Amino acid sequence: MTANLSAQPLAWLVHFYTASGAVLAFAATLAAFEGRFRGAFLCLVAATVVDASDGMLARYVGIPHATPRFDGARLDDIVDYLTFVFVPMVILYRAGNLPEGWGFWVAAAVLLSSGYGFASLDAKTSDYFFTGFPSYWNIVALYLHAAGTPDLFNAVLLLALVVMVFVRIGYVYPSRTPVLRGLTNLLGVLWAAMMLAVVWLLPSVPRVVLVVSLFFPVYYTGLSFWLHAKRPQSMPR
Repeated sequence: MTANLSAQPLAWLVHFYTASGAVLAFAATLAAFEGRFRGAFLCLVAATVVDASDGMLARYVGIPHATPRFDGARLDDIVDYLTFVFVPMVILYRAGNLPEGWGFWVAAAVLLSSGYGFASLDAKTSDYFFTGFPSYWNIVALYLHAAGTPDLFNAVLLLALVVMVFVRIGYVYPSRTPVLRGLTNLLGVLWAAMMLAVVWLLPSVPRVVLVVSLFFPVYYTGLSFWLHAKRPQSMPR
């Protein structure tokens, strides 16, 4: 299909919008090195908003047909790796939430495993699942930092999730998995509002807020495991 010349300016604006997530990742890294961890997480929140909305904009303007020689999906993966994987590990490391002496190797395990996860051909399946733990390290990092859990606990949890990257279980793609999508998105919006409050309340987040906010991760994990168990054996796994 030939490129739609009239749509190209809008398409490039969408690509620029996607790439702005990398700028937010850089700003978050600077904030983490300066000890401004709330600011760092706020940058990651903004990056998540970009990631949640750029796909809708891309479909509206007709990407990839408007820019056939530019791979927006590859750009999106690069930015996602920075904001969902790399920066969260920088924050945990700089904030002292990883064990002294060997916390570097925990972060390295996360970075390496997620490199595999992003590059796997079955990372996203035709029936709208993520395969393996879908690199929600920004969420994990926020919970661990806000809760102030012990360094050893943090390391064990992160390494357990590293293992789950390689276990080919399907996890719900919230905006696309059709089963209970309306309920999932509704609960997701409520949870997102709570997580924004958690970021705003840093560094002193009431424990009850964190505990109550776990309703969505528990729902999401339970739904993912249930749907995975029901998937036909012939479906991609």
